[in-house]
Amino acid sequence: KDDLFMECGGGRTSGVEVLVSKDMSEVEDGKVTVEGPDIKDIQVGQNLPLGILVEVAGRGMQSDFEPILERQFHHLINYIQGIMHMGQRNIMWLRIGKAAVEKGFSLAHIGKVLHGKLHQEFGAIVDKIQVKIYTELDKVEEVQELARKVYAERDERLGSMTDETEEVFYSCTLCQSFAPSHVCVITPERIGMCGAYNWLDGKASFQINPTGPNQPIQKGDCLDEKLGRFKGINDFVDQTSRGAVTDLALYSLMNSPMTACGCFEAIAAMLPQCNGIMVVNRDYSGMTPSGMKFTSLAGMAGGGAQTPGFIGVSKHFMTSPKLFVAEGGLQRMVWLPKMMKEEIKDKLMERCKEIGMPEFYDMIATEENGTTEEEILAFMKKVGHPALEMEALV
Repeated sequence: KDDLFMECGGGRTSGVEVLVSKDMSEVEDGKVTVEGPDIKDIQVGQNLPLGILVEVAGRGMQSDFEPILERQFHHLINYIQGIMHMGQRNIMWLRIGKAAVEKGFSLAHIGKVLHGKLHQEFGAIVDKIQVKIYTELDKVEEVQELARKVYAERDERLGSMTDETEEVFYSCTLCQSFAPSHVCVITPERIGMCGAYNWLDGKASFQINPTGPNQPIQKGDCLDEKLGRFKGINDFVDQTSRGAVTDLALYSLMNSPMTACGCFEAIAAMLPQCNGIMVVNRDYSGMTPSGMKFTSLAGMAGGGAQTPGFIGVSKHFMTSPKLFVAEGGLQRMVWLPKMMKEEIKDKLMERCKEIGMPEFYDMIATEENGTTEEEILAFMKKVGHPALEMEALV
C-alpha cells in the first residue's frame, strides 16, 4: 500500500471497460483521448472513476470477436510496469503505483498500449483502433450504460443451446499467469466465471487464434451426469493444469469444484448451519454470513486450487439450469447481496417460475435480513426455505 498512488474501479470507484466494433469511417486509427483529470492532475490517494471505451474497425472484424479482444485488456495493461489490472467488464480494477507516476505515467499510455498490442495480436482482423478514456463520473456512467447493453446482447446470443446439445466445450487459460493450475471450462450453460466469455466467444476465439487460450474440448463419456463429470474434460484439465487438477465436476460446489484465478464476478460459499449456499459479488464490501468479506473469500476460492465449498462464479451462472445441480439447484440459494439480487432480478424471477417456485425470489435473504448464519437461519425458518428440508450438504 505504501507504493500505491491511486486506484480506479474495484469497488473503490466506478470502473468499466468495453470494446465495440464500428464502421471504418467512424474510427481514427491511433487516436487516444483522455476526458477528465489525468494522473498529473491529482494527488496521492485521490481515486478516480474510469471508463475505457475502445472502438475498432476492420474488414475481418465481427461483433462475435468483440469480447475476445476486450478480454485481452487484462494481460495487455499488466504489461505496463507499475500498473496492476484485475477483473473485466464493469468490475475492472486498476491500481497505479508511485514508481510509474514518477516516471511520467499517464492514462493515455493505457490507450497507446491497447492500440499497439491489439494491432500486433489481431492485425488479421482489425485495421483501425481508437481509445477513449473517461475520468469524469457522468461520462463514465454513460460508458457503463452502453456497456450494460453490449453485455446483455452478448449474453443472450446463446439462445436455446444447452450442455447436452453440444459435444464440444471450450477451455480458457488466459489467467494462468496468475494461477498456473487454473483451467476454466466454458459450456453453453456455464459461461466463464469472469463473466466475459461464453461458449460462442470461446469458439470465436479459437477461430481467431487456434493456438491461443481457448481450446475446444471433446467432453467425452459422461462419468456422472448430476455432478457434470466427463472423461474428456478430466483428461484435458489434468494435462493443462500439469497434473494439479485431475477431476472436475462442472455442476458441483462440494465435489471437485472448478478452480479459479481471481477474476470471478462473484463467489459462492457453503453455509453449513443454513444447509445452503450464499453468493457475494465483487462490488459488495460488507460482511457476509460466512463470517468473511469478499476479499477474504477470494483467498479461499482463487489461486487455482480446488476448495470444496467455495467457488468463483459469474452473475450469469446464477440463473442457469446448471447452477449447483449436484447440491439441488437454485433452491440451495439462501443469501445474496441486495445489489446483486436486484441486478439479476428479472432473470432470477423467471428462473424461479421455471422451477415451479415463483415465490422463491422472496425467500432469498440479503444483508437487510442478516449477515450472520444465525440471522439467515432464522429468516429461512420464517419463510419456509426449501433448503431446510434438503439433504445435508456436509
